[in-house]
Amino acid sequence: MTIERLPGDAGVPEITAAILRDGAAIVDDIVSTDVTDQVLHDLREPFDTVGRTTESDFNGYTTLRVNSILDISRASVGLVAHARMLEILDALLLPHCKDYRIGSCTAIEIHPGETDQLLHRDDTIYPIVLPGLETQVSVMWPLTDFTEENGATRLIPGSHRWMEERLARDDDPVIQAPMSPGSALFYLGSTMHGGGANNSNAPRAGLVNTYALGWLRQEVNQYLTIPRETVASFPERVQRLIGYAGHGDFLGYYPRDKGRVPPADMIGATAFDWTNN
Repeated sequence: MTIERLPGDAGVPEITAAILRDGAAIVDDIVSTDVTDQVLHDLREPFDTVGRTTESDFNGYTTLRVNSILDISRASVGLVAHARMLEILDALLLPHCKDYRIGSCTAIEIHPGETDQLLHRDDTIYPIVLPGLETQVSVMWPLTDFTEENGATRLIPGSHRWMEERLARDDDPVIQAPMSPGSALFYLGSTMHGGGANNSNAPRAGLVNTYALGWLRQEVNQYLTIPRETVASFPERVQRLIGYAGHGDFLGYYPRDKGRVPPADMIGATAFDWTNN
């Protein structure tokens, strides 16, 4: 059993059908490696300085993790808000919401000696299970080659269709998703997955972003994670993904232009000041 691989020019219906059927799919050659190389370069210092602050039994003890990606790497916009990726997310999430938002952005570097991460679902952060409703979708961008030896993401195809909530069993078919920079792994929030053991002699790095239905609380508080001066410099679509927008006509209502962050020189001004600017 394998995760289906599709070319970057495959149609959105074909890609989403594979994701909904198996719980995950790889789309090859979807972004330039110039983007992934720059993001990896931008993350080098944060990996080395703060990457160990989230060590735990779940996250691992030879795995580095960094958040605040949009504040660290301007180039990461090319992944976090990748146009082709958003078309796929539109097809998966918009049937259940008016718009969706970034739940989390996490750079992960698994170093040699790391063991298999506990297989888990990302959507367990939400205390609700409704058949046919996916609360979020994740996208893993490899920043270095992902191989079976160095810890490529492990998944259980079909686990999104399990009728009961349970942990993985020894007889469940766990597979890995080897891929190279330029490709992306899409998987549903209800799909069992986890980082793999790194049995190589070099680290492997990736950027994983989650996107949640717009009427749900975001996993990471993006308003506190990314300075508003930085947010104000982003295109409106990125601002909306970060969360600077209401959902429909009532959720998150605020008397301002929809989906717009005040310009940097107006940060701290009152709503009246900048809606009338």
